[in-house]
Amino acid sequence: MKRKNIIIIGAAGRDFHNFNTYYRNNEEYNVVAFTATQIPDIDGRKYPSELAGELYPEGIPIFSQDQLPELIKELQVDECVFAYSDVNYEDVMRVSAIVNAAGANFKLLGPNSTMLKSNKPVISVCAVRTGTGKSQTSRKVIETLLDQGLKVIAVRHPMPYGDLNAQRVQRFATVEDLKKHHCTIEEMEEYEPHVARGNIVYAGVDYADILAAAEKDPDGCDVILWDGGNNDFSFFKPDLAITVLDPHRPGHELKYYPGEVCLRTTDVAIINKVDSATEENVQIVENNIKFASPNSTIIKAESKITVEHPEKIAGKRVLVVEDGPTLTHGEMKLGAGTVAAERMGAKEIVDPRPFAVGTLTETFNKYQHIGNVLPAMGYGEQQLKDLEATINNTDCDAVIIGTPIDLTRVISINKPCTRVHYDLDEISNPNLVDTLKDFIQEHKLVK
Repeated sequence: MKRKNIIIIGAAGRDFHNFNTYYRNNEEYNVVAFTATQIPDIDGRKYPSELAGELYPEGIPIFSQDQLPELIKELQVDECVFAYSDVNYEDVMRVSAIVNAAGANFKLLGPNSTMLKSNKPVISVCAVRTGTGKSQTSRKVIETLLDQGLKVIAVRHPMPYGDLNAQRVQRFATVEDLKKHHCTIEEMEEYEPHVARGNIVYAGVDYADILAAAEKDPDGCDVILWDGGNNDFSFFKPDLAITVLDPHRPGHELKYYPGEVCLRTTDVAIINKVDSATEENVQIVENNIKFASPNSTIIKAESKITVEHPEKIAGKRVLVVEDGPTLTHGEMKLGAGTVAAERMGAKEIVDPRPFAVGTLTETFNKYQHIGNVLPAMGYGEQQLKDLEATINNTDCDAVIIGTPIDLTRVISINKPCTRVHYDLDEISNPNLVDTLKDFIQEHKLVK
């Protein structure tokens, strides 16, 4: 039987997982290419033969998504599989139109085809958009379980931007491990808050191997927490699904793929940031939860902000540096750093655009919705250099670091700096403690 030729359309994450779980050893299909978008310097590489398996001794090439129509025709492609996240429905269907116009079928793989089953209880923490506060929710879940004497292993959504073979299975137990694995800023932002608290984190490329390693972690494992990325649904089948929503972007929970999948399959829906959003927007989000996931438990929470040195903000002209993905494809105009600047009485939030260099200039040109803040782009060495130069070029009194990691560890900043921290603080009942108490009892995890 002739194998169907497949292109997987992705961004170095869900696309590789879909291949590994559905296509890798499936003789009905022949994956002829991946295409890549969102992430710089991914296209032009290969998915290596060591990861691709026996059916792909030469590996699989990765091209830019811009080449998709030509690739479909040149490679005689039968189906294209859409496999990246945090994308509005209009853009998803535009890709579908491009694929169909070139003659191929357009396909989306669902949870039943891609979720792996663990022999440990699994809690998934997902979101409807990038930047909702998912990571602080994950930390709160882990801390609550640790307080009950349970050993929790966090498994993070993939961000494999380097050597894919070397990143097949990664274990992070200390901050030094971040350097050992050559992590980008985006990776450090997700891993460091966990390991700084003494939590073990796994990530990488092959999530079947990652799951097996996590289940047998040398430090022990009672519960696996899936710490999702963008608004993707879990790679592991959850026993308890938690989804975080953002009232600063009301309505997005019903307009983005696959965030609405997360919402419709959730057990617990957390409306975060209610302290900085309007009551009207909170109500819109709550109504949409009741529409799409009427049986879920709704929890309202504040994103509690603390500032290390508020005196460096009051009355000063400040540059605010925020989490990059939240501002770029997450489409936010501000973050925790901006909220801190306003609450602590900054004289002015300085516009970084006149001082931007290199890749940061390109970022501002591409994402013109960004307000007077600087996205911390650090996927590679050049972006780090450009971030450092832009910060140091900016005419300001101080820098507010609103990223989950301390940027001063990875770049040199020539101005006074202060960091902003943010944690989940539930203000309604039932809360996460109540929910997790039920989870512990259901799975007989009492120590």
